[in-house]
Amino acid sequence: MTSLALQMSTNDPMFWVMVVVALSFIVIAIAMVAIAVFVNRAVKTVGRVEQKLEPLMERVNAMSEQGQQIAVQGKLIAEQFTAVSGHLSTATMHFSESLAIIKGEVAELKALVSNTAVEARDKVELVSRTIDRTHKQVALTTDFVQSKVIEPARELAAIMAGFRRGLEVLVAPMPKPVNQTYGEDEMFIG
Repeated sequence: MTSLALQMSTNDPMFWVMVVVALSFIVIAIAMVAIAVFVNRAVKTVGRVEQKLEPLMERVNAMSEQGQQIAVQGKLIAEQFTAVSGHLSTATMHFSESLAIIKGEVAELKALVSNTAVEARDKVELVSRTIDRTHKQVALTTDFVQSKVIEPARELAAIMAGFRRGLEVLVAPMPKPVNQTYGEDEMFIG
């Protein structure tokens, strides 16, 4: 085989067929690497940003169409180069399966997020109702304590203060006569 490669020249059409085949392999490898890079970026974007799911799906569909176009071109090349066709069809099949898995995961993620949002809204409503009910009970309890405990206690305190003043007046010592009081004050002043 090495003697065959050494005997090949640029004038030989088989040499140019081999060059075309090699260039085709290089182009297919570059296309597959580019597709792999795009798929990797798409998967990371789906994991990070839920709000961008719809644009991502459009991009994935566009890449799928590109993959299908590559598959069609691969079939045309496969008519000329049978070995290349088998590898390209296998790669396209794996790519389509990966896209199907990604679409399924995105749909599950979207359903999970939707379900979580509904549950969170229900919990917020429950907490709000509980807070409202607690506030109403606190207000009712405050009104009850005000009317049944504090107001009667104030009235009792006022009655007791009046009663105490009355007792003070009744029990207080007799006032001194006016002239005796002024006499002591005059001695002090003068």
